[in-house]
Order: sequence, then C-alpha cells, then structure tokens
Amino acid sequence: EKPKEVVKAKEIVKEIKNPAVNANGLKISKKYSMSICDMIRGKTTEKALEMLEEVLLFRRPVKMNNREIPHKHGKGMMAGRYPMTACREFIRLIKQLNSNAIVNEFPIEEGVIFCKANQGSRPYRRGGTRGKRTNITLILMPKPLKKKLNKEKRKKK
Repeated sequence: EKPKEVVKAKEIVKEIKNPAVNANGLKISKKYSMSICDMIRGKTTEKALEMLEEVLLFRRPVKMNNREIPHKHGKGMMAGRYPMTACREFIRLIKQLNSNAIVNEFPIEEGVIFCKANQGSRPYRRGGTRGKRTNITLILMPKPLKKKLNKEKRKKK
C-alpha cells in the first residue's frame, strides 16, 4: 500500500496539469504558423476551430504583420493571406488538444489556448536545399482572472 501523502501529492499534480500538444517537424511555414498562433491565442478551442474553418473557406484572412506581404484591400487589415496547409495542421492539433483535455478531465469551456511556433530542424532535400520545418506547442490554460478582479475593484470605488 502507498502512504496517504504520496496519493495526495499525485492528486495535486493531476489538478495542476494542463493539457498540451507538441508537434515537431511539421512541413509548414514558420511565418504562417506564427501568424495563426497570433490569431488563435487567448481563444477557446471552439472559437479557434471556427476561425480556422473560415480561413479554409476564404471567408477570413489570417493577418500577417510582415513587410514582405502585400496589402489586403477591403478586408479591414493591412496584409493577410489564406495559409491552407498550415490551417489544416492547426485544426488537427486543436482536435488533439480537445481529446487530451477530456482525458485529463480539464474543463474545455473554461480553457483558452496558449500557442507558440518555432523553427524546427531543416533537413537537406534533393539538390542540396534545406526543407522548411516548424515546431508547434499548444497548451490549454485556464482563463485569466485579471478581468474579473479589475471589475470588482471598479465596483468598490
């Protein structure tokens, strides 16, 4: 039998654990991945999936903050594109994140997405060129309490 202290410690660790997805070496552009991360960061998984599906249907462009991309006329943003392969990968990863949240008994409705994209290892291809690879990390975090605390302080004043 395990002592009660060990059992309690495991329960505490399980409560703190946030569901996460790590994807290494995806064949997508780092530039597009970073722009998609900026778009879905701080959103719920349902809202993020909805936004990415709109990108696949050419209803919502992904905002690009780079100087290399031309203007997007009539869309209310300076520059934007429709990165299809990157959006498909992100949709797959967000669905995995939902599954991990269910397994870890994390309330999906109370979580927001934290994501980051980094450059992955770039293997050589035919002709001596380097292929593009991206590492992506998605974590489902509890919603921040700052807004609620600020509202309570305003009411007291």
